[in-house]
Amino acid sequence: MDFMEKLNMQQREAAEQTEGPLLILAGAGSGKTRVLTCRIAYMIQKCGVAPWNILAITFTNKAAGEMRDRVNAAVGRYAGQVWVSTFHSACCRILRQHIDRLGYDRSFTIYDTDDSRQVIKEAVRQLELDPKVYKERSILARISAAKNEMIDPDGMEADAKRWEEKKTAEIYALYQRRLKQNNALDFDDLLLKTVELFQSEPEVLLSYQERFRYIMIDEYQDTNTVQFALVRLLASRYRNLCVVGDDDQSIYKFRGANIRNILSFEKEFPGCRVIRLEQNYRSTENVLQAANEVISHNQGRKKKTLWTENEKGDPVRFRQFPTGYEEAEFVVGEIAELSRIRQKPYSDFAVLYRTNAQSRLFEEKCISADVPYQIVGGVNFYSRKEIKDILAYLKTIDNGSDDLAVTRILNVPKRGIGQTTIGRITQYAGEREMSVYAVLLEADEIPGIGRSLPKIRSFTSLISRFRAASADYLSVRQLMEMILKDTGYQEELEAEDTDEARARIENLEELISKASDYENTAEDPSLSDFLQQVSLVADIDNVEEGADRVLLMTLHAAKGLEFDSVYMTGMEENTFPSYMSVGTGSDEEIEEERRLCYVGMTRAQKHLTLTAAQMRMVRGETHFHTASRFVNEIPRKMLDIGRDTSDSRRFLAGSRDYAASPADSRDLFRAGSHDTAAAQTLRKKTPLQGMREFKVTKAEALDYAVGDRVRHIKFGSGVVTAIQDGARDYEVTVLFDKAGVKRMFASFAKLQKE
Repeated sequence: MDFMEKLNMQQREAAEQTEGPLLILAGAGSGKTRVLTCRIAYMIQKCGVAPWNILAITFTNKAAGEMRDRVNAAVGRYAGQVWVSTFHSACCRILRQHIDRLGYDRSFTIYDTDDSRQVIKEAVRQLELDPKVYKERSILARISAAKNEMIDPDGMEADAKRWEEKKTAEIYALYQRRLKQNNALDFDDLLLKTVELFQSEPEVLLSYQERFRYIMIDEYQDTNTVQFALVRLLASRYRNLCVVGDDDQSIYKFRGANIRNILSFEKEFPGCRVIRLEQNYRSTENVLQAANEVISHNQGRKKKTLWTENEKGDPVRFRQFPTGYEEAEFVVGEIAELSRIRQKPYSDFAVLYRTNAQSRLFEEKCISADVPYQIVGGVNFYSRKEIKDILAYLKTIDNGSDDLAVTRILNVPKRGIGQTTIGRITQYAGEREMSVYAVLLEADEIPGIGRSLPKIRSFTSLISRFRAASADYLSVRQLMEMILKDTGYQEELEAEDTDEARARIENLEELISKASDYENTAEDPSLSDFLQQVSLVADIDNVEEGADRVLLMTLHAAKGLEFDSVYMTGMEENTFPSYMSVGTGSDEEIEEERRLCYVGMTRAQKHLTLTAAQMRMVRGETHFHTASRFVNEIPRKMLDIGRDTSDSRRFLAGSRDYAASPADSRDLFRAGSHDTAAAQTLRKKTPLQGMREFKVTKAEALDYAVGDRVRHIKFGSGVVTAIQDGARDYEVTVLFDKAGVKRMFASFAKLQKE
């Protein structure tokens, strides 16, 4: 029990509270993973709990792997009997045993986002709807949101009030039918079908309630409605439910996360005990105090204040720049300097931003400065064409009902089966409610196939041979190598002999390495299990451990990580918080953005730098910005605002005193920037080129007010949502009916009241 000695008083109290419902409010960097690990070990070694009666759920494979390693170190040979898993992986494991009770085959396929969008696209076409109106991404988001709230197609149709909503419900219904025909589930179905299984099959639920008498859920603030329903079902018999989370770090509302799950936990589970972990082991005192000041402005939270015994550390820095170009140049330049002169590893640094679109400038600067980097959340390894092609072969071998996989590879590599023929095949299959592969096996019955028949028979013969080899003796790795060789896929890439083809071959070799690693670590390796693992990999799970490179990522992607030095960029109003959140006027939306800011700040261990640009190009238009309200929420005594403090303070105060004369505009260029030759060259290429002649004459008294409808010559009609009285002009924010939110100076906008 030596591991218990390393816990502080609150941590130990949480680890030893094993019976009944328990809410552990664990602040950022407070050692929650250590507490969960020690709690598992304590239950097994001190309380005599059987390890197979323990279920520990977290949100990423990376976090689950870390917890599993710690449990193994603490309890040794018993560790393998504890279920340590993500929600999706645990549900997969359950469904592989029992989904036949819901009318599916146990060898179901898991569709990723690209697969789901393809099914949506086909549904829109089948219903003869306009794809410009019913876009796959938007429709899939609505379906996902409905599933997170446990709303089926009938429920969506019943709630529909507009024509477009009713059509979306029709698409949803057709989408689900197609998934069922393909013996496939999407990510949301993994959870929804498990809840459906438990609700419809009481004896199955009882068996898992008996199995998992002690349940622990990490990151509970990120759970959604269907996850809450799943947890409540499993825990209802023994009520030994421990949830760990921090309402201040609830940042996934856009994915369906429901912060009320943690805020109302005590009400949902009467007799619950609450333990707060408030000692932070990650960050310096200055970083922590600044983060505390920001999050204290939220009203919808459980009060807590993090503290630390760590050193005071450097103040939080704020640096502002004329443009995003110079912001990126400063950030990457400083990282390069610290790495090359002070020998700091690149992996010490992370550059965080609100949206993926902001990554471009930082990526370009990293390339020009020869700084190694990785974008987290870029093109997922498993989304690359060559990887999806080979995985489609594996899916077809494992599940012949997956029409999406079959049609993808029917003519890959090219074997002379054209799109017209594939169209006839899919139409024939749809009319007879058969799978595409089943139709291929009797292709001579399909009208109009003609000369394609021998090629189709060659394809089905090839798949049959792969299946036989897989069933008899081949491992997943060997099967993959056989596919690459016998289909001619690798030979075709080698013959192409281009840099792109060589890169694709390298990716395929990496996939084979993944299969080899899987077989060396899996308890009972199988093709179905391998495909399941691949399907459930998140972006953060693709971060290469031990690689010396700067990570560029969104603030959402940074959740759960920590770095010696963090640069939070784009700290301006309408960038962060986002213009969409600001435009809603909703306190709830702003509080979600503030939690996101808090998460970003608490990723920093020693050094935190906040950066902003006074002017930024967004969607091809130049926008002027004031400093983010989150920066203004940090007391000035806690901020190092760098050189030219008068200009920085004007920016922080929201002044609009921009470039009243050529001399002033040159001062604007220099304010807060590092005036390098490269920066001077860049300015000539930026929208600032014309700023030297930029002069503003303040508009006279406005004849419109907030709430009035106005008209703009270019953007059309809209509603005034805000008016700010600047030193040289009014800045007016308008929510246009078609063009969205725009901010503009009144004298230039020439808005007419309607």
